Amino acid sequence: MTDSDQLVRGIKATFVSRTVNLVANGLLIVLLSRFLLGPSGYGILFLTLSILAVSQLLADLGIARSAARYVSEFKETDPRQVPHILTSSLRYRLLLIGLVAVTLVASREFVAAILDEPELATLLVVGTGYLAVQSINNFNITVFQGFNAVQYSAVVSIVDHVGRIAFILLFVSLGWGVLGALTGYVVSGAIAATFGLIFLYLRFYRSFDAAETIQDGLQRRILEYSVPLTASRSANIIDRRVDIILIGFFLNPVAVGFYTLAKQISDFVIAPADSVGFALSPSYGEDKANDRLVRAARIYESSLQYVLLLYVPAVVGLILVADPTVRFIFGSDYAEAVPVLQVLSLFVLCKAINSVTQQAIDYLGRARFRAVAKAVTSAGNLLLNIVLIPTIGVVGAAVATVFTFGLYTMTNVYIMHVELPLQYDRLVKIGAGATVISVVMGGIVVAASAHITGLVSLAAVVGLGVAVWGTLATVSGLLDVRETLSLLS
Repeated sequence: MTDSDQLVRGIKATFVSRTVNLVANGLLIVLLSRFLLGPSGYGILFLTLSILAVSQLLADLGIARSAARYVSEFKETDPRQVPHILTSSLRYRLLLIGLVAVTLVASREFVAAILDEPELATLLVVGTGYLAVQSINNFNITVFQGFNAVQYSAVVSIVDHVGRIAFILLFVSLGWGVLGALTGYVVSGAIAATFGLIFLYLRFYRSFDAAETIQDGLQRRILEYSVPLTASRSANIIDRRVDIILIGFFLNPVAVGFYTLAKQISDFVIAPADSVGFALSPSYGEDKANDRLVRAARIYESSLQYVLLLYVPAVVGLILVADPTVRFIFGSDYAEAVPVLQVLSLFVLCKAINSVTQQAIDYLGRARFRAVAKAVTSAGNLLLNIVLIPTIGVVGAAVATVFTFGLYTMTNVYIMHVELPLQYDRLVKIGAGATVISVVMGGIVVAASAHITGLVSLAAVVGLGVAVWGTLATVSGLLDVRETLSLLS
């Protein structure tokens, strides 16, 4: 299989996985928010998950990403060290999971009292199981990426996300409420983690003849490289989760539900870019190791081309149809999520660009630079949230996210500019073309939006916007339909 075939195969597998997960998450969010829990229960559930995500930082650190980086390198240069990389990193992961779980259980009453939510005390005990299985899942998925075998990452992710629907419906239908929903997350995650470990052992660990001992200093290098990765991942979790915790602290679980819903909708729109970035990032490390920087630059330019062409119009469309989308899909009870979603639409564009950029930086060996940028912007995000949430409510959290993440994205693009010989005239042309297409498409969508009266007409207007975008992108020559279909076929 050629390098190009491997990349395309990875993109296809990841895209299928993200598509299935997207549908599963969408269905789950509608079920939980509109039918099973309501705004208050929905807010408490995701407040709990946010606390667990922050706690999971200490269980994960940056060890999985560091292990994936060295797997990617040593499978080319010294394959006999690969089994030692896997066992050492997994050993560290299990030890940290145990320590964090014990600490979380011991501090559960304190956390519940601080947030004035007594129900959290019980939820956090069950949540330690979620923390453990998701930490293992994260390890498996990331290491598969290091082997450039993201099809296994896709399988593990699909098992987890699809399983959630079945088990959450089961446990909530038994009358367990928010606790039942959280238990569903734990059970589905445990099944996915088991599959992942089996795949990792049978397909990869056993296929390498291990050296008698691990290379001198390799364990130290894995831990050292995990430090900047921990910093950048910690900052990423702060950006994604601490704002939810602060909304719970300053406001209430209902406000958490509004903000969480808006952020999840924006995450749906980002899925295609995440697929491309996740699948392509190991190739940057391989290209750098083999001194193929020009090839790496062309791959990055192509990925940015499709991101700009897709997401500049998507942001415009999301702003214009945010209100009917929330009202007709999730119900009028979530109307306060509309302005949050409109602000976060700008976050969608930044996140899409960053999705094809940040992991590439790690595989190019520049994680430390990214970690500094992430730490600075995340600290700014935290401070802005503390100032804006009490003054302008949940919209303040969205404004803080867009501003600080935009700065972080620009920094990452600059790092790629330093690392790779990029051709910016090509990217400027694409960006300008995407902007013109967005303006035309937006005008047509605004005119058609007056006729939206329900889900069918909403879908028709969205479809009209997509058709206008596709026609203009093709006619302008910015979108090669034949090439795109060949990638997806």
